[in-house]
Amino acid sequence: MKNVKIVIIDVDGVLTDGKIILDSNGNESKTFYVQDGTGITYLHRAGIKTAIISGRKSKVVEHRARELCIEDVYQDVHNKLEVYEKILKKHKINDNEICYIGDDLIDLPILRKVGFSVAVPNAPVEVKESASYITNAPGGYGAIREVAEKILKSQGKWDMIISRYY
Repeated sequence: MKNVKIVIIDVDGVLTDGKIILDSNGNESKTFYVQDGTGITYLHRAGIKTAIISGRKSKVVEHRARELCIEDVYQDVHNKLEVYEKILKKHKINDNEICYIGDDLIDLPILRKVGFSVAVPNAPVEVKESASYITNAPGGYGAIREVAEKILKSQGKWDMIISRYY
């Protein structure tokens, strides 16, 4: 955790609770937990970048990523490891400087490579066994915030975050 320079986040089941809501016209909506967004903002304030890699494509995710100033957003990705390698090259970082938060089998190749691998509690056993940390909060309900605080505290940056509010 002390080396983390970028946090890469899966969307469905991690940034959201995994539910996909479709109306009768096929319009999609998702819910996002505000404290997860705040955790992402705290990471950015501390100089830690964030990225999204999702197997699905959603305009809702594009909109939320813009709101949170997440620059690296990759959707409709079927080989997450290829995109992960692009992120490494783009930011000139190595595996041990990455935190990846995932919840399903498609995330395993990345979880097995990164310095700090995280799974949410409802992930399959194989995913949890590959994670260095399993969040207490479920995906879509504070898991990202929990990880953000854990990283910031381990890097000695949490006091800088909370000092703004005193």
